[in-house]
Amino acid sequence: MEKIKLGDLCKPSGRQIKEDKDTLIDYIDISAVDNETKKVTGYQTITFGESPSRARKAVKRGNILVSTVRPNLNAVALLEEDTPNVSVASTGFCVLESKDDVDPRFIFNFCKSKPFIDDMVSQATGASYPAVSDKIVRSALIPKYSYQEQQHISNVLDKLAGIIDSRRIELQKLDNLIKARFVELFGDLMENPLGWPVMTIADVSTFLKSGLSRKLSDDDIGLPVIRSGNIQDGQFIFDDVKYWYIDDPQGANTKDYILNDGDVLVNFINSSSQIGKTAIYRDTGRDCIYTTNIFRMKLADNCNEYYYNWFAMSDYYYRHLQSIIQPAVNQASFTTVNFLKLPIPLPPKEKQGEFADFVKQVDKSKVALQKALDETQTLFDSLMQKYFG
Repeated sequence: MEKIKLGDLCKPSGRQIKEDKDTLIDYIDISAVDNETKKVTGYQTITFGESPSRARKAVKRGNILVSTVRPNLNAVALLEEDTPNVSVASTGFCVLESKDDVDPRFIFNFCKSKPFIDDMVSQATGASYPAVSDKIVRSALIPKYSYQEQQHISNVLDKLAGIIDSRRIELQKLDNLIKARFVELFGDLMENPLGWPVMTIADVSTFLKSGLSRKLSDDDIGLPVIRSGNIQDGQFIFDDVKYWYIDDPQGANTKDYILNDGDVLVNFINSSSQIGKTAIYRDTGRDCIYTTNIFRMKLADNCNEYYYNWFAMSDYYYRHLQSIIQPAVNQASFTTVNFLKLPIPLPPKEKQGEFADFVKQVDKSKVALQKALDETQTLFDSLMQKYFG
């Protein structure tokens, strides 16, 4: 199929605003774009005089925002409505405005596609802060479709994206249901109104060990390796799995790192947003090991794994965790000694078991919903490849 430059489907680059210093603007920074939902989640209303120097790009409904920094994260969004005041985006965005005979949704979907992301990543410069220019974004090659074809493609993809969004919302509702049950049974741990005895992590664990440090492979050469990025809010995400040899070339006994069902995995070296995140490992039917910036912990009989997992997502846990984190330029960390001293309110085992039974029931619904979500996502991805690959 014939391809043309993305810029050929767009109007010339938008204007840089220059408002009176007292004019109210609604400023959209890169952090305001959710790179999963591809939506603008909010904006900052300030006067133009108070705004940062990067708040300079005028935007409006129908514009597509493409982050030019860290293109691998694919922070892109279609502005679905105008804001109450003058809408302004960061200069960290390339702002695309479709021509009158081009469907803006078509451009938006292209900018979410793997071919576009791969193209941007390959051209990004800067080791610690990779970025591309507006010119590079506008020079990306996009398949040439008629306006009617663009509309058809956009309608199909929009319908699937809507289903994906609704299923994600349903999953979030189920998680909120579990959170509500946790508070109902155990109270707000920050206040501890039910007077549970406060123990330490050392009191509820029997084993703590970090994982294996190796330069891992993208190819399946033996054992899947769980890395810190696979741990997300109490669960594992296996979108990006690396591998290592069953027989370690450097002589380590990989059997010492094989995970068992019910093991607790904790990020103890990571970015500030990821550090401390925890998940319970579930047997996948295949031996897995874990990497060096993760603690593997086994719980004592007095602590139920379901209780611990949701405790580790509580404000109480994160509040106390902040006191032991040692910040660094690229990664933060905490020590085993300090981690084991962290407090944990410990309800009776029977109460923990009641909560575990509830979570197991909700998890059954989550599994079915996640399966439907994965199937829809697979269809969406295959169509994106068909239309834009």
